[in-house]
Amino acid sequence: MSPYEQHIEQVRRNFLTTSASGLGMAALGAMLGADGRLGSPACASDRLDGVTNPLEVKPPHFAPKAKNCIFLLQAGAPSQLDLFDPKPKLNELHGKPLPNEMLEKVRFAFIKKESAVLMGSSRKWSKHGQCGMDFSDFLPNIATCADDILMVRSMFSEQFNHHPGQLLLSCGRGTFGLPTVGSWLTYGLGTESQNLPGYVVLTSGRGSSGGSSLWSSGFLPSHYAGVLFRNEGEPILNLSNPNGLPPELQRRGLDAIKSLNESRYSEVHDPEISSRIASYELAFRMQASAPELIDLRGESASTLSDYGVERPQHPQATGRGNVANAHLSFARNCLLSRRMVERGVRFVNIIYEAWDQHSDLDQDLRYNSWVVDQPIAALLKDLKQRGLLDSTLVVWGSEFGRTPLGENRNGREANTGRDHHPFAFTLWMAGGGIRGGQVVGETDELGWGITKDPVHINDLHATMLHLFGLDHLKLTHRNQGRDFRLTDVGGKVMKQWLV
Repeated sequence: MSPYEQHIEQVRRNFLTTSASGLGMAALGAMLGADGRLGSPACASDRLDGVTNPLEVKPPHFAPKAKNCIFLLQAGAPSQLDLFDPKPKLNELHGKPLPNEMLEKVRFAFIKKESAVLMGSSRKWSKHGQCGMDFSDFLPNIATCADDILMVRSMFSEQFNHHPGQLLLSCGRGTFGLPTVGSWLTYGLGTESQNLPGYVVLTSGRGSSGGSSLWSSGFLPSHYAGVLFRNEGEPILNLSNPNGLPPELQRRGLDAIKSLNESRYSEVHDPEISSRIASYELAFRMQASAPELIDLRGESASTLSDYGVERPQHPQATGRGNVANAHLSFARNCLLSRRMVERGVRFVNIIYEAWDQHSDLDQDLRYNSWVVDQPIAALLKDLKQRGLLDSTLVVWGSEFGRTPLGENRNGREANTGRDHHPFAFTLWMAGGGIRGGQVVGETDELGWGITKDPVHINDLHATMLHLFGLDHLKLTHRNQGRDFRLTDVGGKVMKQWLV
């Protein structure tokens, strides 16, 4: 039998073995469509030669306020008591123990309850903006943006260790294998960027406890995962062609691979095959766009100076944050995030890990604050000046806060740092439909617990999705027999935060 006759026989056999189920599925599809249970069919523009483009722009559930997000993850947990939430009473009671009943059922990472005492703050505080928002003297530049900032002092979490806390902040639960908020946004909305990923990750400092689990797509298809960029040199390793490979030969090779993938996709309809096709094509386009993105020579001297991308090292540089010129890489990351938003990237995650001050709080916090203060303020002002802040949601947050008790683990003679504190901490947001110039929530006079308007991480996520025109109850993905969502089984939209 000739190869042609073999193909005809195979096609005839496939038709006979699949027609019954195929006709049945067609009937089922018609019934579900009549009930409005099927999503909108993909149009021709959503396809890559017959395979749906997984990152094509999708309509939101309702009119959005935000189009892009820059999430400034401050891994390690900054002390809210020394940056955002002044507590004069804590200073008065410095060195005093807490009542036993307050500590009885509390777990700490390192503090020894029997000898723990309160530790005041040596920071100086002042009010800023027309709203009169409090900032410590460690954040003089961000403080100038007070009227654009919504400060939430009443965040809480169930996780008191770094990795689970970072997973909760990023994924809605403190467990592995879940999509991050950036993955959910690109899953729900796609991306307007044609030549860059919809979800980009930039890091500086020591590297977060959560690692790549903080930008994973989890059970969503892999094209919704974050793409880790380097902020100088080759933006993505192995993106460039090897020497001697001309572009036209590479294009022919990609076309051949694409044809094979499309053929296989037509047989099995595995979404990971469409992910592979989209990834190859995006990588080809990125070979020109990614190097241009990180080339800052087109930026003005004043812009580079504002962000501090060439600033000298701090004269008192020390501690966890003083790693591999993190002050320069963080400044570049902030500027790159603005450039990405201009190019349509949906979600940019900037991760800076340096805040785990169990000791040497004053000197380390001074340095870390200096690293982030100027670039973040420049980012907010740059976005606003370019008309991008209204549509760009900026979030500054960490996995938890720090205790009003001093760190007293065994072997330490003095309390010079603070332990992990998930019961009450601070997060702030700006732009993207957020009503700035307001402080939400209150903590008690020691900063131990929340006394007004508690906000869970799931509430934060529900509100973020709402700003993008997505109903957190409807943005779901079926996995292992049930529908999952970013906000798990909780979450409510904090409408008082919104414009």
